[in-house]
Amino acid sequence: MTKTESFDVIVLGGGASGLMAALIAAENGRSVLVLEKNAVVGKKLSISGGGRCNITNAEHDLPTLLRSYGKSEHYLYSAFSQFGVSETFAFFESHGLPLSVQANKRTFPKTEKASDVVAVFERALDARGVKVVPESAVVRIVADEGVISEVVCKDVTYHARSFVLATGGASRPETGSTGDGFMWLKALGHTVEEPTPSIVPLIASDEWVHSLAGVSIQNAKITFFVDGKKEFSKLGRILFTHFGLSGPLILNNSKRVGDMLHEGVITAAVDLDPTNDIGALERRMVATFDEHKNKALKNCIAEIVPEGMAKGLLVYLEGMVDLETKVHSVTRATRRAIAEAIKAMPVRIEGLMGFDKAVVADGGVILDEVDMRTMRSKKIANLFITGDLLHIYRPSGGYSLQLCWTTGYVAGKNA
Repeated sequence: MTKTESFDVIVLGGGASGLMAALIAAENGRSVLVLEKNAVVGKKLSISGGGRCNITNAEHDLPTLLRSYGKSEHYLYSAFSQFGVSETFAFFESHGLPLSVQANKRTFPKTEKASDVVAVFERALDARGVKVVPESAVVRIVADEGVISEVVCKDVTYHARSFVLATGGASRPETGSTGDGFMWLKALGHTVEEPTPSIVPLIASDEWVHSLAGVSIQNAKITFFVDGKKEFSKLGRILFTHFGLSGPLILNNSKRVGDMLHEGVITAAVDLDPTNDIGALERRMVATFDEHKNKALKNCIAEIVPEGMAKGLLVYLEGMVDLETKVHSVTRATRRAIAEAIKAMPVRIEGLMGFDKAVVADGGVILDEVDMRTMRSKKIANLFITGDLLHIYRPSGGYSLQLCWTTGYVAGKNA
């Protein structure tokens, strides 16, 4: 026999926006249920930022912050005016989790543990009497005449006055973000833009890139080409992986690169030392070689490239120059070839990684169908939509989680 339970608010999804929505609704006196299909809440949150959790971006100027969300900027003023970056700082610090602002205003817990962020919500929800039911995948949402009456799990039917849909988008499906919410939104009559991985690493086949897997360079310049014609250049941090390139610089430009893939063959050149020109590099090589006259060239490479980059350069130079040559015998032409390599390490871009590696996937319900002052659906009177289910571009750097905190707060307050 099917069991029935009733609440004021039911939150579908125990991720970042869902946890915030549940807590705020409870703080406003509602009885709240969280349905989570995973065995634990916050699964994706617990691995975000490489396990460190980039909670927000410490850009306190609202117009500047919202410009980072691209075309969605003008939709977001009302929500962010209610709960923005300053409120995010105050929220976590009031719950005993002080934050640390790092490079490019990326903000992390001082503990640098994403699990501590999840723990904040677990403690707060428990203190407020929120019921959390793990391993509860919703199999049916029942709606009639523009109102949801109930949601059905395997052996329990749940009723509520308000429902918050916070199931996440389609990135990192192993964490439960498999696009279920998009399916429900379509069934409820919403227009949903199909998701595509929008912040993802790039696939590269070059052996020198793979040899540096796990190594990052803080200050690199990468220039992209289509069929040999220069398209654009960017400066920043690059992470080399076993499949290609990642890191903030790559992730924030992957959508643009993805669009270029339809235009022709994509190649790139990585400048490992953008602060020096070729002449300066050659002069440094001469000085270094003078200090180590009897060393083999391969043993001096680490002295002339940024830390950690020597292995990649050696792999690239193999077969091009004699790496066993004593540096006192290295010719001017060889020095020039090495300097040119450092300034433009070639990369063949094969494509973009998919949803399984995406930090963010775009797509979701179009914003014209949501009252962004309350996060209430304009199609379903008692439905509120949050986080990654909204069709909003989110660059890496804390912007995605800030959107979750903001929309979750607004939905929880109004549900």
